[in-house]
Amino acid sequence: MKWFAIILGLVSLGCGARDEQLVLRNVSYDTTREMYVELNEAFAATLDGPVRIEQSHGGSGKQARSVIEGLGADVVTLALAYDIDMIAERSGLLAAGWRDRLPEGGVPFTSTIVFLVRRGNPKGVRGWADLEREDVVVLTANPKTSGGARWNYLAAWGGARRAGLDPRAFVESLYRRAPVLDAGARGSAATFIQRGMGDVLLSWENEAFLARREFADQGLEIVWPEVSIRAEPPVAVVDRMAERRGTLAAARAYLDFHFTVQGQRIGARHYFRPVLPEILRETADIFPEIAMFTVDEEFGGWNEAHRRHFAQGGVFDEIYRPR
Repeated sequence: MKWFAIILGLVSLGCGARDEQLVLRNVSYDTTREMYVELNEAFAATLDGPVRIEQSHGGSGKQARSVIEGLGADVVTLALAYDIDMIAERSGLLAAGWRDRLPEGGVPFTSTIVFLVRRGNPKGVRGWADLEREDVVVLTANPKTSGGARWNYLAAWGGARRAGLDPRAFVESLYRRAPVLDAGARGSAATFIQRGMGDVLLSWENEAFLARREFADQGLEIVWPEVSIRAEPPVAVVDRMAERRGTLAAARAYLDFHFTVQGQRIGARHYFRPVLPEILRETADIFPEIAMFTVDEEFGGWNEAHRRHFAQGGVFDEIYRPR
């Protein structure tokens, strides 16, 4: 149960007295907890002096709102670009052009949405069309609070369209049969695994790998659909907060470390897909090749996806009625 137990972790790194340490604050989303334990330790080892990195985890949208409302963050490592855009727009703590400051538009790792099913895949789920069946109960988190859940929703919409289905009717049916929408991806996974609810969990690929390893006795299986979304969780320095705290140089170095060979290998060990081609080739046996579409291709970018699907009165509000 260790990967469900961390709600707000303080990762203490380095040595020496607390007042001699550099303290960096990373506000992140649900599914990065284990990776940052290792990545933070590796980054700290590259510095001359001691550093303590404070980690905060939760649903990506909720984390973004917390930063806007005053939660101090030197860097944000969130599930979707829209959440960082909202911090820039509503707080002014970082510039709107934050994507241009790092390689790959500020996306050090990618992922995709897969199906986590029970031992033997008893419902025979292979692709998106199988999730349309009335006898298949799908679990996912709430896209109003969870960035990962928004990726799930958009993956289902685009996957249904590519399977020749009516995407709105498909997504409406999926959420109508969902017994509960947890606030974050970890809560949704706990409902599926611990409480035994549902037949299929829509999951980030790295979370599905971790769940299969952590709960090996349950025989969980991963099903990769024929096509899914390319999930691109970005990172950014919260410039004005870091300047105020005197951590700007360290915050930039910390995010740069994500794109190094060492940082990329750490991400891959925690089942995030690396963006450096040489590390992606090293891990080809871990990550199956599947067709992927992007938010820009399918939905016209995150601003348009949010306006149409997730904003007040959007498609999600129209199709989902809480029980």
